[in-house]
Amino acid sequence: VPIPSHRAGKVQHLDQTVSTARLQTLPHSKLRETSTNGICPTHIVDPLEEPVPGLGTYEDFNTIDWVREKSKDRDRHREITNKSRESTVALLHRISDAFSGWLLMLLVGLMAGALAGGIDIAAHWMTDLKGGVCLVGFWFNHEHCCWTYNETFQERDRCPQWKSWAELITGTSEGAFPYIMDYLMYIFWALLFSFLAVTLVRAFAPYACGSGIPEIKTILSGFIIRGYLGKWTLIIKTITLVLAVSSGLSLGKEGPLVHVACCCANILCHLFTKYRKNEAKRREVLSAAAAVGVSVAFGAPIGGVLFSLEEVSYYFPLKTLWRSFFAALVAAFTLRSINPFGNSRLVLFYVEFHAPWHLVELAPFILLGIFGGLWGALFIKANIAWCRIRKTTRLGHYPITEVLVVAALTALVSYPNSYTRMSGSELISELFNDCSLLDSSQLCGYVQVGNSLADRPAGPELYTALWQLALALIFKMTITVITFGMKVPSGLFIPSMAVGAIAGRLLGVGMEQLAYYNHDSILFKGWCSAGADCITPGLYAMVGAAACLGGVTRMTVSLVVIMFELTGGLEYIVPLMAATMTSKWVADALGREGIYEAHIRLNGYPFLEAKEEIEHNSLAVDVMTPRRGDPALTVLTQEGMTVGESLIESTRFSGFPVVVSQESQRLVGFVLRRDLLISIDNARKRQDGIVSASQVVFSEHLPPPSPEAPPPLPLRGIMDLSPFTVTDHTPIDITVDIFRKLGLRQCLVTHNGKLLGIITKKDVLKHMAQIANRDPDSILFN
Repeated sequence: VPIPSHRAGKVQHLDQTVSTARLQTLPHSKLRETSTNGICPTHIVDPLEEPVPGLGTYEDFNTIDWVREKSKDRDRHREITNKSRESTVALLHRISDAFSGWLLMLLVGLMAGALAGGIDIAAHWMTDLKGGVCLVGFWFNHEHCCWTYNETFQERDRCPQWKSWAELITGTSEGAFPYIMDYLMYIFWALLFSFLAVTLVRAFAPYACGSGIPEIKTILSGFIIRGYLGKWTLIIKTITLVLAVSSGLSLGKEGPLVHVACCCANILCHLFTKYRKNEAKRREVLSAAAAVGVSVAFGAPIGGVLFSLEEVSYYFPLKTLWRSFFAALVAAFTLRSINPFGNSRLVLFYVEFHAPWHLVELAPFILLGIFGGLWGALFIKANIAWCRIRKTTRLGHYPITEVLVVAALTALVSYPNSYTRMSGSELISELFNDCSLLDSSQLCGYVQVGNSLADRPAGPELYTALWQLALALIFKMTITVITFGMKVPSGLFIPSMAVGAIAGRLLGVGMEQLAYYNHDSILFKGWCSAGADCITPGLYAMVGAAACLGGVTRMTVSLVVIMFELTGGLEYIVPLMAATMTSKWVADALGREGIYEAHIRLNGYPFLEAKEEIEHNSLAVDVMTPRRGDPALTVLTQEGMTVGESLIESTRFSGFPVVVSQESQRLVGFVLRRDLLISIDNARKRQDGIVSASQVVFSEHLPPPSPEAPPPLPLRGIMDLSPFTVTDHTPIDITVDIFRKLGLRQCLVTHNGKLLGIITKKDVLKHMAQIANRDPDSILFN
């Protein structure tokens, strides 16, 4: 049940824009209309009249007018500042208004941190539930269950308090029948969790599916998708995210946590008038919320701020940077207080590597970067192709069946291999791990030579683990393509990192064995002597994870910071930087778009990508509506329209240019359809004598009254008197830059002051699609 989450402000009183002293000096005739400033639309002015409800708001699937919203906020701020000099109450109101932004950030950080902690704990418990149950208390996950047991036990995964489903049902855990029983129970729980997730999404909040980051990027660029950040989306996304992650599907919770944090911010914005009534101000809060999402997903507050700046935000002023930092800090502190990982650390995969890296190792690190870039580019192409099949064929009509089939296939293939059976974050943690002497992991199955941590020859256990990892790599690379984009909450960070970490660990072990058997060769001589601990396979896994995630998302600075915050490996920044940059260059060479931009284009969202360059030398006149040979542009004249005019009803345009007359076509201003309809409807209800035959007047002075005619309706106040205009010979690249940098909805085209046509954001996007040989009608834009 989507809720109206974007209610922008109503038009302000005259006393909000003009001080009382100035009002007294104005002649009576001028009290009818007063312009606030050059950019903002002027307002209907009557000191006794209440503002018109709904004026200045936007319809669903429309783009906000950034210039108007910023101007409205400046007027509000100026009025509060002027009033604060008059009384103590007004001064306190000004202080509370200035403080409200920080208070909102505090609330967003606390709410998002608490939700993320709950999601982490619930997902951990439900993932372990697929394997068995704790006898001490069913609410304990495997790790906490074994902590409560005081005596020592041999194998790290077997403690007497934790029973597998086969042990509970058959009484034994050895043999073929208990194995099959555990296998079937694993598949049963996976199917149950995935069925609940997709059913809840379909029934209550269709917007809760997917990652959410492509849509949030679009919303932050000024688009309105009502209900996308509503309370139902938040509730269902939180519940189904736990279910989807627990089902064992190849997806992560990091991307959806950004969506969850933005939902929290949007709901909390309704507590503060400043943010509830201004769409541009609300988007500043949502930018900070995106930083909070990454902060709680990875325990990386600084990386979160950089992620919001680099990847999702469209408008990111300095004030938002500070507030994002504060909100990310509060969220990280809240998460640390909840301690969901049970290790008293904020970071997800804490690593302690014993050996420093050497310059020679940069070559394999760059090789991992090349692998990450290749895989990222191929993954995007394959995933978009699969999503397009889903959209254009009957497959898209059966989302529940699709999720159940993929979940069953994932569970069926995952269970026999211990590396695919464990959750994504457990797998990455295992791959990042540096082997200690007492480590019982298969990845540490070396032949022990002496009592040191020196490079050792690989044992049979390690060879088995490497085969399993190679199979896990092929499986993860394939299944993630099909999984991302299904109708369940699905993040891409953890699956991408898992692919890279597996590839990195395989290369790391290969390099380690190469160094062990060839320490006298020219490559290793001088820095890797016999008996030394030279190569750290866990570091290669870490670099590989960063490379693959960079190849898929095309993040650079924020990714490196997230990785070293995530692992605590500060001295490994250079390998991470080298791999990340290489992966971005390789991926960009094969395709310019990251996964989120590709999904924005697939869904046809009206998003003007800042990175996209225009290499076409067309002019504004080639892009505008009407084109040469088309019917003339629909315009309103400043005195030629009546209240009952059928022009508004018979057309579906979002706004109309206002001209002096049909003959002169001299531009007066621009009026939005929504504002026009609301004002006419309001005047009919509240003003005497306004009938269908009443003349609508946009001119400065009312025409002389006629004894027979009904009174006119002056609506100059709702008109934008300074719409953005370009001449017909303006190059298209400059026009697109104007749209990007100012966040315009539309721009009027003139020739010698006469109106020729209009360019909307839709026209710009269609033109760019045509240049790129894409279908121009794929742009979803009302």
